[in-house]
Amino acid sequence: METDDAVEERIDELAAAASDARERFDSPADPPDEDEAMRLVREGFGPTASLFVEIRTGGRSVHLPPAPYDRLEGAMNDWLALYARCYGVDLDADYELRNAAQLLVDTHNARDVAQILTGVPERA
Repeated sequence: METDDAVEERIDELAAAASDARERFDSPADPPDEDEAMRLVREGFGPTASLFVEIRTGGRSVHLPPAPYDRLEGAMNDWLALYARCYGVDLDADYELRNAAQLLVDTHNARDVAQILTGVPERA
């Protein structure tokens, strides 16, 4: 496992990427855009939630103070909000990082976790 400084650097990178994605994102004209939703899960939400799993299960637990935890959780919520917009759903994503990480451990599938948390797309 990395040092605390290296973990915080990764958090900063993930938060910056989420912020950039949010600023550049254009909602699809004709939702759903499932390809874009999967790209957001693969490149953003998945790595963000996975980092928290890694921090907690990577051999030694890295202490994560409130400020970096909040940045990581905020980045995760940014990715989930963009994911939902790919389906034409505007939501104020406010999900707990710990819950997302536990779901990821249970399902081993970031897309399933995004769908479970957001309810998007609705299950048949």
